[in-house]
Amino acid sequence: MTAVYIALILVTVLLAAAYGVYRFVFYSPNRTQNTDLNLPVSEQLEPLSGTIKDMIRALAALPFETVQTVSRDGLTLRGGYYHNRDGAPLAILFHGYRGTPCRDFSGGARAYLDMGFNLLMIRQRAHCDSQGHSITFGVREREDALCWTDWALGRFGKATDIVLCGISMGAATVLMASELPLPANVKGIVADCPYISPKEIIMKVCRDMKLPARPLWPLVWLAARLFARFDPNAADAARAVTRTPVPVLLIHGEDDRFVPCDMGRRIADANPRMVELHTFPDAGHGLSFLIDKPRYERLTRGFFARVLGPDKPGPD
Repeated sequence: MTAVYIALILVTVLLAAAYGVYRFVFYSPNRTQNTDLNLPVSEQLEPLSGTIKDMIRALAALPFETVQTVSRDGLTLRGGYYHNRDGAPLAILFHGYRGTPCRDFSGGARAYLDMGFNLLMIRQRAHCDSQGHSITFGVREREDALCWTDWALGRFGKATDIVLCGISMGAATVLMASELPLPANVKGIVADCPYISPKEIIMKVCRDMKLPARPLWPLVWLAARLFARFDPNAADAARAVTRTPVPVLLIHGEDDRFVPCDMGRRIADANPRMVELHTFPDAGHGLSFLIDKPRYERLTRGFFARVLGPDKPGPD
């Protein structure tokens, strides 16, 4: 009986530890954490915080329509639709981990509108007022991307050109989605500072926190499987782009201290025929647009002109 008790105690301790990891890494309380003006603490972000907050307020003041779809596992997902003009191509924007659409695309969303896109800024599962409490680092979110493209087909018709755009976890999401059966009217993908996989970014953060990343990974995997109910090894952005038929513009700051620029380079190296990489010197995580807005807009306009045609958003 002693051995049984010891085994029960060990299992209880293991499950408690796994649940603690789940709450720290994967759990999201939705709207209680997702405040637009609650910026991450970062020495790279701090000098730009005033500019970012001004852009957030300006974007939040624009009129939009709240829309929704249902995920494959039954969650109601919501987003904000900004109408520019009838018949315009649609840009669907995917924000980052524990982020909000207005915060993460405070500058980029205005740029897409100025280029002539209709705009859908989705609220990722487990964020803002979309349902769910488990963030899956792109694994289930990539399937949500399919649901949003289906929504777009139903709303605007099969002739509507679509581009998928993401930042950080949102960038990993759209890259992971690129190997799935996206509709043919998805013409291009813009990925800003993506990580390669849940495992790589979680282990990197563990190392930043001076934790033993490799020994901890089995516990993280168990937490994901038991409590978040997904396999963190199921999706990989570098692997996905080797099979994508969709052209990709990949942008990464060279001074990104959260998702190393090397991850972006490795994704691009996996399929240089389909992935066009541009790096921004001195840019931190998700800050390339603010560091060099003219170059960022020139690159995106040129990319859209190539994938959508010269009569669609592109160079002035």
